Amino acid sequence: MADSHVADTRFFRRKGPFALAAILEATGARVAGRHDASRLFHDVAGLADAGSADLTFLDNVKYVAAFTGTRAGGCFVREQHSDRAPKGVIALISDNPYLAFARAARMFYPDPAVEPGVSAKAFIESGASIGEGARIDAFAVIRSGAEIGARCSVGAGCVVEHNVRIGDDCQIGPGAVLMFCVIGNRVRIESGARVGTEGFGFAASPDGAVRLPHVGRVVIGDDVGIGANTTIDRGSLGDTVIGDGAMIDNQVQIAHNAKVGRHAILAGQVGLAGSAVVGDFAMLGGQSGVANHVKVGSGARIGGNSSAASDLEGGGTYLGAPAIPQREFWRLQVMLRRLARHKNKTP
Repeated sequence: MADSHVADTRFFRRKGPFALAAILEATGARVAGRHDASRLFHDVAGLADAGSADLTFLDNVKYVAAFTGTRAGGCFVREQHSDRAPKGVIALISDNPYLAFARAARMFYPDPAVEPGVSAKAFIESGASIGEGARIDAFAVIRSGAEIGARCSVGAGCVVEHNVRIGDDCQIGPGAVLMFCVIGNRVRIESGARVGTEGFGFAASPDGAVRLPHVGRVVIGDDVGIGANTTIDRGSLGDTVIGDGAMIDNQVQIAHNAKVGRHAILAGQVGLAGSAVVGDFAMLGGQSGVANHVKVGSGARIGGNSSAASDLEGGGTYLGAPAIPQREFWRLQVMLRRLARHKNKTP
């Protein structure tokens, strides 16, 4: 069995080694004092597992003690902690150590190049278009009118329905289903995702629900990530829109006509109800939700298990159900604890 911090070469291919100078240039980090710019690094690893040829990072102050005992060759760290680096560990100073580490990690583990080819077991209808250098795996179904861009990878068992358009350099994981959607370039959709499904829309009547036809699309921008088993419903009368660079985790539900802004981040099991709007660069924690027609402003942050029941201004941090500003939430928690203690003391 391989060492715990070494990527399994059956699944992953590592590049490198890379010199310190190249790493600094790619990450924007800097080094205090004089160091050998030609020193080579071979891999990335966590603080506890890293060896002298590895890069690691310190981003959370809870792990300062682990940092002081690391055996890594170099560590991305904020300047205020750089003097805690053990002997022999180069402190790579960055305002955002995790971001710098991510950039370094991508040097060692870039996305693999697509190996072009169409499996003889794939089903491609006449009138479908497959771009140059694309890969279509076994049992994928590509319907007539569908357009697959150059250098795309469509995994085993995928279904790309009629007239769906996928841009260049996209990766569609096994078992994903795409319908009624237009997808940009460099989009990554993980296994089991459903994009363009009919939304949960109906009108109530004395005789029961009357289903509303959904005649909109899903429009996905460039550089978007969509996690495994996530569902994005198409619009009812307009479009459901996912902005450029948005990152959507696993098992997320995005309802009809919702709008997700550029570079927004939605963690696992987030739910957006119909016509919800999430602004650019907003961040929604796991299992949080946004109600029908509610707008979350740009740069807002909603904590896990919280619920936006009314519009939230941009730039703030919100907690609770219904979500309220963070400071107000914690003030209420303190008051409730005081009331509970007072009640317990009352004879």
